[in-house]
Amino acid sequence: MLTALTHARVLTPDGWRDDLAVLLDGERIAELLPPSDPRVRDAQRQDLAGAMLLPGFIDVQVNGGGGVLFNEAPTVETIRRIGAAHRRYGTTGFLPTLISDRVEVMREALAAVEQALAEGVPGLLGIHLEGPYLAPARKGVHDAKYFHVPGADELALLCAPHRGIRLVTLAPDRVPPASIRALAAAGVIVCAGHTAADYETTRAALDAGVRGFTHLFNAMTPFGSREPGVVGAALEDAASWCGIIVDGHHVHPASLRVAIAAKARGRMLLVTDAMPPVGADRPDYVLNGETITVKDGICQTASGVLAGSALDMAGAVRNTVQMLGLPLDEAVHMASTWPAEFLGLGASHGRIAAGCRADLVAMDDDFHVRASWLGGSGL
Repeated sequence: MLTALTHARVLTPDGWRDDLAVLLDGERIAELLPPSDPRVRDAQRQDLAGAMLLPGFIDVQVNGGGGVLFNEAPTVETIRRIGAAHRRYGTTGFLPTLISDRVEVMREALAAVEQALAEGVPGLLGIHLEGPYLAPARKGVHDAKYFHVPGADELALLCAPHRGIRLVTLAPDRVPPASIRALAAAGVIVCAGHTAADYETTRAALDAGVRGFTHLFNAMTPFGSREPGVVGAALEDAASWCGIIVDGHHVHPASLRVAIAAKARGRMLLVTDAMPPVGADRPDYVLNGETITVKDGICQTASGVLAGSALDMAGAVRNTVQMLGLPLDEAVHMASTWPAEFLGLGASHGRIAAGCRADLVAMDDDFHVRASWLGGSGL
C-alpha cells in the first residue's frame, strides 16, 4: 500500500509548494502529485493539517543523546539510543561522534558502527572520529593525554574497507599532508578542527584532501588582519564545508552571519555537537571523569570550558531563523540538503523529490516536530 502525505507545505528543490501530495512507496519517495491524482486517492492518506514537510535533518556531529555518551559505551545499543533520542527532533541521519580517546576505544567504536550498520540501526550513516589527532593548544574539552600523530597501523585501521561513512577530524599542524592524502584516497572524509594551524598550513591541508571544518570558529586559529588563520582559509575556500553550532553560546550570532555571508552558498552545515542531555531527563553527564551539568542551555566544565552542547537539530533550525535571520528554507537546507551533499549522499538524501529516500520531518510554525519518517517508516 502506498502512503500519501497530504495538506502540507512541502519544501521541494524548487521551493515551497502547498498544492502537492508526497507519495511514499516503501523506503522511497515515489512522486509529488496533485491531491486529485488517482494514485493519491487510492493510497493510504495521512493529513498533515498544514504542517511544513521538510527533508529529514542530517547531523554529522553527535556525541550523545538519550542519556548516553558514545565514548562511555561505544556499542550498538548506545548508537540505537542516540539515534532514537535525536529523531524526536527531526534528525533522520546521523554520525555518532567519538571524542578523543584510547586507540582501543576507537577500535570498539568502529566495530560497533560496522555492526549497527549491518543490523540496520535507523538513521545511522557512519561514524565521526573527532580526534585524537588534535593540537594541545586548541584542545577544548578534549583530554590531551590521548593526542598523538597517527602511525602506519592507525592509518591502516582508518583506511580499511568499511560500511557507511567515515569522517575524521584532525589538526593539520599535527598530521602531515601525506597522511591526509592517504585518508582521502581511502574514501575517508577529512575535516580540520581543534587546530593551531596557520593559514598556509591549512591551505596545504585543503590541497591534500581536507574537505571540511569542524565547528567553525571554535578551537581553531581565528581570522585576523595579517594572519587569516584556519577561519580565514575556511571562509575563502569555495569547495570545502563548514559545520556551525548555532546555539548562541559557541559563536556570537554576528560572527555566524558574517561567515555565512562570506562562504559559498551550500557549504555551511548545521551541527549540534550534542551531549547526553538531549532527549533525556537528566541535565548532567560525565566526560573525562568530570561531571558536566547543563545550566541555561550551556554545557561547560567547572572552569568554563564548553563541553559539547544541549542543542537539537530542530532547535538549530529555529535559531538559524530567529537568531541569524536566515530564511526558513535556507536553514532547512543547512540542516538537510547541504549535509547530504557534504557526505556524498546528495542523490538520495536531503531532498523531497521522486526517487529520494523517504526521510522526512513534519514541523509546525513554532519549530516543533510533529512527525517524522525514516525510510518511509513513520514515528
